[in-house]
Amino acid sequence: MTVDAELRTAVEAWLDDDPDERDRAELHALLSSGDDAELADRFAGRLTFGTAGLRGAVGAGPNRMNRAVVRAATAAVAGWLVDGGGTMDVVVGCDARHRSDEFADEVARVLAGAGIRVHLLPRPGPTPLLAFAVRHLGTGAGIMITASHNPAADNGYKLYLSDGAQVIPPVDAEIESRIAALGPLADIPLARLDDPLIVRHDDDVAAAYLDAVAGGPHGAAPMSPGPGLTIVYTPLHGVAGDLMLRALQRAGFAAPHVVPAQGTPDPDFPTVAFPNPEEPGALDLALAQARELGADLVLASDPDGDRLAVAVPTAPASPASPASPAEPAESAGAAESAEAESDSGGWRQLTGDQLGALLGAFLLGNRAGPGAFAATTIVSSTLLSKIAAAAGARYAETLTGFKWIARAADGQPGARFAFGYEEALGYQVGQAVRDKDGIGAALAVLRLAATAKASGGTLTTAYDDLERAHGVHLTGQLAPRIDDPADVMRRIRDASPADLGGAVVETVTDFAAADNGTSLPPSDVLRFVLAGGSRVVIRPSGTEPKIKAYLEVTEPPGDDLSTARAAAETRMAPLRTAVTTLLGS
Repeated sequence: MTVDAELRTAVEAWLDDDPDERDRAELHALLSSGDDAELADRFAGRLTFGTAGLRGAVGAGPNRMNRAVVRAATAAVAGWLVDGGGTMDVVVGCDARHRSDEFADEVARVLAGAGIRVHLLPRPGPTPLLAFAVRHLGTGAGIMITASHNPAADNGYKLYLSDGAQVIPPVDAEIESRIAALGPLADIPLARLDDPLIVRHDDDVAAAYLDAVAGGPHGAAPMSPGPGLTIVYTPLHGVAGDLMLRALQRAGFAAPHVVPAQGTPDPDFPTVAFPNPEEPGALDLALAQARELGADLVLASDPDGDRLAVAVPTAPASPASPASPAEPAESAGAAESAEAESDSGGWRQLTGDQLGALLGAFLLGNRAGPGAFAATTIVSSTLLSKIAAAAGARYAETLTGFKWIARAADGQPGARFAFGYEEALGYQVGQAVRDKDGIGAALAVLRLAATAKASGGTLTTAYDDLERAHGVHLTGQLAPRIDDPADVMRRIRDASPADLGGAVVETVTDFAAADNGTSLPPSDVLRFVLAGGSRVVIRPSGTEPKIKAYLEVTEPPGDDLSTARAAAETRMAPLRTAVTTLLGS
């Protein structure tokens, strides 16, 4: 096989500028093999500095994560910081994925070469610690090398601004423009790793983080701990384990039983098909251990520690209805299939919406104080809005992503951010970390579980109480792979449905319109509110060729919660079918 001449020219130009000997050898091998398809994919474009930064498969070429791509992105960030004239210190962290430490070193050398002081966190570490460190150290930005819960082949580059939250427009677009305008990478000055501008931190930042999340009003040990909890915990081969164990100990909880095969960082994630706690099967080892121990809870971090999954034992009493948190009809990881079975030997994983409601009610109760503010996204359940109203708290809905959730209370006089969540297992407890934080969320979950157990209850019964008070809120999700998601969105806009699943569409909100009737910036999202208390939100995925549809059916609780839940299930089935047809999947 021979490589196309135009493609060969592009590859050779990249080779002339690539600073990494290993990556150059990889491209030379592909050229020699004549693998046009692989080379074409690697040179189909350049990884775009989009949602929070960069993410992609590790490998050589502009459409992969490598030293050349990291160097260019960091030079653009450095130029933006220098031209901004503000604080120019940057804190840098990394997880344990393939080449994470190498990429973090590249970031440090570029920043110090531009005259910027760099604070290197101990390696590897979780993303919430980096987000905390930005404000704790007073830096102008933070850079975390991580691909969160992506497959093992991936890595990424996440940028935080000086307020401790993820980058938002227009900064991301400005950095993307600066990357495109860079000259040869060899012209970018690099510092040595022993340069005085590169400061290596020991445990000081982690100790301050623990003071903030485990020593604050929602993290400190209760004055009367009550019955102990038997906890099984898995970091899923990720980097949150050590800090999670320290946080639980600081907050007064018994040490959890850590899943041995998943307790230490491993970039290959050998025991799971996909290192995402939302995915069916990811918690199998933890659930097996929980059954053996008769545990109260299973906690699971995602690989970089910013998300949290929670599983609970099925109530031994009368069979729970499919919509109860003990038996959710749609597990959070069910997006890939029409019906994902969430039962695993008497255990059930809570959905992100269920845990978000539980934590919201707990944190907005008598603990929140004046000015308490809660937020979630336009695709999450509406239950939190009712919980906030009952608690007298302020509430907002944002676009998807914690870059918006974390800033929801900004500029609101007297508002104090108490809680925010997104349905994809992300939770922010308080203001110590302006991003999702699986460790801080775990502490809140355990305090809630301990409080419930002390009065003879469980997380399941606590959720039952919420739905008795505010009505049944059954949620589901569809995420079919679509070759052209933009075309599907155009088609739906051109022929908006009059009804879905037998329910009349009462209102349609097109968030892409500048005058969409909300205070949110334009976004490619459609929301359909249906008669009878149902809702469908549709948007294209920002990272994959998929369309995502978020379904919610609500029912008054009536005199019998199980009857109301069964009625919600009955209404959900035709709605799911109708939306599947609408998406063309």
